[in-house]
Amino acid sequence: MKCDPIVVVGGGAAGFLAAIFASGGPQGVERDRNRVILIERTHDGGRKILMSGGGRCNVLPSELDPARFVTASSPNTLKKILLSWPLREQRRFFEDDLGIPLALEEETGKLFPVSNKAMDVRDRLREMAERNGVEMKFDAHVVGLAREQGGDPAASRAECPWIVKLAGGGQIRASRVVIATGGLSIPATGSDGTGLDLVRRLGHTIHDTYPALTPLTNTPHRYVSLAGVSLLVTMEAPGEKRKLVTHGGFLFTHKGYSGPAVLNLSHLAVLSKRNGSSPQEIYVRWTERDAREWDRALREGEGSVLGALRRQLPARLAEALLADARVDGATALSQLGKEERLRMVETLTHHRLPWTGDEGYKRAEVTGGGVALEEIDPRTMESRLQPGLFLCGEILDAFGPIGGNNFAWAFATGRAAGIELARVGESP
Repeated sequence: MKCDPIVVVGGGAAGFLAAIFASGGPQGVERDRNRVILIERTHDGGRKILMSGGGRCNVLPSELDPARFVTASSPNTLKKILLSWPLREQRRFFEDDLGIPLALEEETGKLFPVSNKAMDVRDRLREMAERNGVEMKFDAHVVGLAREQGGDPAASRAECPWIVKLAGGGQIRASRVVIATGGLSIPATGSDGTGLDLVRRLGHTIHDTYPALTPLTNTPHRYVSLAGVSLLVTMEAPGEKRKLVTHGGFLFTHKGYSGPAVLNLSHLAVLSKRNGSSPQEIYVRWTERDAREWDRALREGEGSVLGALRRQLPARLAEALLADARVDGATALSQLGKEERLRMVETLTHHRLPWTGDEGYKRAEVTGGGVALEEIDPRTMESRLQPGLFLCGEILDAFGPIGGNNFAWAFATGRAAGIELARVGESP
């Protein structure tokens, strides 16, 4: 083994992949294998993997569309990075190399392990890294990262120019360093923003961070009596240039709203509040029917208005929407006036959702913002500012929608960094 270690900071999806590929890849080639040390502040690593999909772990999406990702950096750079490891190859890695068969959940387009156990995914990644000789240091907190005083940034990486400082006063000398610490989302998993602070001190530009894919709140909550009601909806958030449309599950909570349809556009609400602009308008179409179809159903249907709604909607929601539209549900459809019918159609197909805030990083799936992608080599994930420093995963300025997209980003960026580290570490 080499005496100059590679240090990977962060034992999550991106960190495990970087360590695996830096230490020889899935096959764990012994010849000239790099010495890799993985430092993780939790006691076992992969905490977000364990939480994903309600403990089932939504490993990957069935399709990967860079246009659905959000970044304040270059969309072209994001695309290059995201597609550097095609989805079919990622799936092959999990199924053939890790031995975790994946199954498609047709209604959501998500890929889950057949076992439906997130722990299987985390454990297999960790086991592969350990088989490759990666040294794991758990319950270890990195508090500083510096290049040796007077060190030349262009000097040979074999000279161990990096000093990784640990809580308690310890330190590790390293030839190269990977920062894969995540962002600020779900701090209970160990994401505390340490990585962002480390690279900011090293001169990197950090685009403003914010909680993304987070539930929205409404105070006072007009629909608190609907907590627990869920259904499939279509939502839209108008913008100056284009509107964002999402489709998927919607859940009323005791504080407001959650579910994929809400989470996938929540960043627009968060940003509008943080920027001090007008609150982002959000509209909901509660069923598959559009305005024309609902207008026909209310004009030509039989029975009461409430009966017509309850055939398409949960009973409690139907009653709440009737109240919003100021329509008596007992009214026979044949007696429903034009103005009432138009209000009802508007409420069913273009209902403005009242919201006042969000649940922040505590419940956010990911962190918006992060390290500017222009400061990273998209082929290798190496810093353009600090040679020998590699950045991957959530710390970077990019996130995708619910459904395995953010794991795909973490896996692709971690692998790219690992492959470059293995290449540089090869003997001439």
